[in-house]
This record gives sequence, structure tokens and C-alpha cells, in this order.
Amino acid sequence: MTKGLFAGFALTLASTYPVYGQVNPVSWSGELEVGFDGTVSSGDPASEFTDNYASLVTSFEAGLTHGVTLFGTLALESVIDPTDTRHFEDIGLYVSALGVEFEYGHSHFLVGKINPTFALAWDAAPGFYGTSLAEDYELNEAIGVSVDTPMQGTDGILSMAVFYADDTGLSDSFGVRRGRNITAHGGAGNTGKLNNVALQYLHIHEDTTYWIGGRFLTASKVDVSDELGAVVGMAHDFDNGFDVILEIAHFDGFAGGPTNATYTTVGSSYAHGPWAYSTSFTDMRDSATGHDHVISFGLDYLHENDIAIGAGVALYNVAGVKSTAVGASVVVPF
Repeated sequence: MTKGLFAGFALTLASTYPVYGQVNPVSWSGELEVGFDGTVSSGDPASEFTDNYASLVTSFEAGLTHGVTLFGTLALESVIDPTDTRHFEDIGLYVSALGVEFEYGHSHFLVGKINPTFALAWDAAPGFYGTSLAEDYELNEAIGVSVDTPMQGTDGILSMAVFYADDTGLSDSFGVRRGRNITAHGGAGNTGKLNNVALQYLHIHEDTTYWIGGRFLTASKVDVSDELGAVVGMAHDFDNGFDVILEIAHFDGFAGGPTNATYTTVGSSYAHGPWAYSTSFTDMRDSATGHDHVISFGLDYLHENDIAIGAGVALYNVAGVKSTAVGASVVVPF
């Protein structure tokens, strides 16, 4: 598998399907990322600025009793979107996941603050900017329950979650405050009730992975519509250094609004030794505003000690405004 596509893909699978049921002392892992992301030209001059950033993410597991494990993830990063050039500013600490995991029969459960399973392109599309736009439909920081069930006699896993957007004190951050989420902020799924559902089936057949899923997010008090979404995708490893991913996601009443949206992401990566070359394309078509798209190109180098160096260029056309972004980062795992 190449670093450009399937390193991100493997991380998604690892976070979606962790190892359960072990009674161990506390174990932890994490990564430090330092980089920059700059818009070097744009039809809107006010958006031409650079964000020099650093982030630290660490996850832990602690066995409580036989078959029950406490898990959590902490993130230290900029928690406010930049509006001008900044240098390692607006950094806050927050809890992105926290709860217990256990198994019952063949099924594995997470209870607490979770990241419900839906789609893969938002994390697995290759390159520095490969996940741009697809991140719009990522599900994360939710209060609820998720279950992963291996389908007997197949290489498939069925994932389901019931949840709502985190509105507890864990939705805020320490240091620089991003502000606590409340249901009055709106957004489909921000209901304070377990009335939102995500469902996905993932199947691995030799070098090809397929997934299909759906979600229903209930309208909040200030939204005009429930959101109904569906996703289908595939990824293939050609076993010669070349990998591809394709994902299509459609939403009626996207984000609780009055319009529908369809996202199409196509990505490819080629690895040669420690180098990986990638390109990705994401198109978003909105029933009211037309369509946005981004084309990106990436170059990654994976050092033998697993330190990853990546860089990319992205060509955006969003709301009729064209722009070019350049970025690079160094990621150090530990």
C-alpha cells in the first residue's frame, strides 16, 4: 500500500475498527504535525494568507475489566479558523473522543464521545489537499453508541451508530476557547437526543475494498430540513505501487438546509520506494448554488523511521472564486 492513499485509508480503518476486549495497562500513541497552508493567489484577495500551524494528537486505551476498555483522544491544535496570516496561534486543547468499548457476542461497542462511521474519502483521499471538500460530510465529536459487527462467512463489517452532536462541556476547548456547542447553534444532528443514525457496510475482497452507507440527521430547532445521506465507494490496490479510490456521497437537505448536495471524489497514488505521488479531484454539486471543485497534486516521502514529509498544491473553484493553495507538513508519530 502506498503512503499517499492507503496510509490514510489504513488510519481510517484502524480508528473505525480498533482492537477490543483486551485487559492491558494504559497504552497510548500519537503524532505531532508541523506545517503551513497558504493561499498564494485568489479571486478574493482577502483570502490570500498563510497559516503556519502545529498540532499534537494522542490516543490512549486502558483496560478496566475483562472485555471493557476505556479509550480517549486528545487534540492540541488551532481551534479557530484563520482570517489572516498567523504563526502557531489560536491553539487549544480538546477531547475529540472519550468513552468505553466492549464486546458482546461478535459485536464491538463504543459508548461515549465517538466518531460515527460514514464514508472514507474525508480521511483516505491521497495527498496534502486530497480530503478537501469531502471533509464537509465527516461525522465526528458525537455523543452516542456505535457497534461494529463482522458479518459471518464474509470479509465484511457492518457499522451502525445512534448519536447527537456533542453539546457537553467536552465540546469546548482549554486554552484558546472554541466555545461550547449548544442545540441553538443549529445544524442537522445537533438535537441533544439520540435521534440520528449512521449505517455503513464495508467489504474487503482481496485487494479491493467496497463500502456503502447511509445516514439520517434530524433537523435541529433552527433547521429547515432533516438530512438524508447515502454514500458508495471503492478503493483498489493494484499491487504495483498504484492505488485508486472513488467515492460518491449524496445528501437531501444537506446540513439541515433547503438544498441537496452531491460529492464525487476520485484519487490515485503511485509509490516508488519511499516516495508517493498523488492526485485527487472532488466535485460538489449543490441544487441551488451550482458546483464547487478542487484538483490537488501531492508528493510524500516516508522516512524509514515513519516520519512523513508531505507537500501539495490545490486548485480551487468555490462559489465562483478560483484560488491556488500550497502547503507542506512534517508528521512525527510516537
